[in-house]
Amino acid sequence: MHLFIDNRSGLPIYDQIYRQIRAAILDGTLQENDPLPSIRSLAKDLQISVITSKRAYEKLEQEGFIYTAPARGSFVAPKNPELVKEDNLRKIEEHLAEVVRLAKMYGISREEINEMLEEELEEST
Repeated sequence: MHLFIDNRSGLPIYDQIYRQIRAAILDGTLQENDPLPSIRSLAKDLQISVITSKRAYEKLEQEGFIYTAPARGSFVAPKNPELVKEDNLRKIEEHLAEVVRLAKMYGISREEINEMLEEELEEST
């Protein structure tokens, strides 16, 4: 697993780690029970504080993405269908927000958008 820290992003480092590991779990790059680097080795590899890597892992564990086994380390937790669904809904909301933005920019009405959506839904079934 390769993580990238962008010091210019404006996001806290722990959040960058959290987001990258979370994305790797949700997209299947990291599978159930895959081991994660230890908090100390992650900190060393990324040249960050152990506290920062610990904070990222704690957030992942609180949200059910990973679990920690004492004296064994941290591992990818079994996928929670609700977490996967929530992530998919978030992605769809982002796409819909872009559709609304474009529709406003080009003067497309709500009715026209609804008609296009209905056509897409009919074609896909």
